[in-house]
Amino acid sequence: MTVQDIDRLAFVKEWEEWHRAKEEALAGPHGFLAVTGLHWLGPEPARFADAPGAWSAGEDGVVVELGADEELVVDGAVVRGRYSFGVVPERESRYAGWGEARLEVARRGGHDILRPRHPGNALRTSFRYTPAYDPDPRWVVTGHFLPYDQPRPVTVGAAVEGLEHVYASPGEVEFELAGARHRLTAFDGTGPGGLLVLFTDATSGVTTYAANRSLYIGAPGPGGTVTLDFNRAGNLPCAYTDLATCPLPPAGNRLPVAVEAGERIPLERGGRP
Repeated sequence: MTVQDIDRLAFVKEWEEWHRAKEEALAGPHGFLAVTGLHWLGPEPARFADAPGAWSAGEDGVVVELGADEELVVDGAVVRGRYSFGVVPERESRYAGWGEARLEVARRGGHDILRPRHPGNALRTSFRYTPAYDPDPRWVVTGHFLPYDQPRPVTVGAAVEGLEHVYASPGEVEFELAGARHRLTAFDGTGPGGLLVLFTDATSGVTTYAANRSLYIGAPGPGGTVTLDFNRAGNLPCAYTDLATCPLPPAGNRLPVAVEAGERIPLERGGRP
């Protein structure tokens, strides 16, 4: 066995660990596959089949009025009657327990929502795996982060028609792929200095999910150097369920090449094994 073989085995193992962790989060007892409803809250209290209480939202935030025989668990404490979750900041979530279920209270695109998550949801219990291209080191490319003088607000569409998200972009990522130079608008990612790009490419709607894929990039190194591993181009929750409000890629974040790497169309959306 050559050194190259050993390096490739390690590369594949690391990718498998990444993919396994992503699948476990998605299909966990309260992961996105457990979501049973996307309920838009307004000033008039409303009841839903998959959650207790009557829910409403106004200037003071989200409120639930629980019936005499209903209760929730919030931050480890049992609550009854009227309970206020307060004003939930954009893109944040708060949670309450109800038996085996977990109720997510969130704000997306300027709207308050209730999104119950039930472990017994059929989408979750029938989930097998997400098809993906075999990991290949040739899809790991070096690029450069080109920061703006100041972060710029970028408005993007959402998986839900009519909804918009506004994100602050710290700059662009530039790289070469298939013999051409490309630039993608980046958002803040995970970890200090990390980046996130949302994109589509020539495989979108053919072998990969049509609306978007996401790629997390580590913090830039000296001179703004970054590594883009397209083997880790992943599906967002909207690839599996219509009960997600995922952002769409910014204008211009469509690659004209076929990125035959990363996750493919889920089986639940008609993808092929």
